[in-house]
Amino acid sequence: MSLSSFNRPNDFLEAAREMADTGRPTLARLLAEEAADHTPDPAQKASILAEFPGRSLKQED
Repeated sequence: MSLSSFNRPNDFLEAAREMADTGRPTLARLLAEEAADHTPDPAQKASILAEFPGRSLKQED
């Protein structure tokens, strides 16, 4: 994957899928959570997170 800016949900989702494909499930989940956070549609958010199951890995402030 080339180094690029992430400014769309799909950018995060594409990176998440690549991380999952290369055996990095934790990073994949974090990227999926970021994709979901940038997605306005609640159904689409749920779909993204369902593709990368597990508990949230984000730390709350």
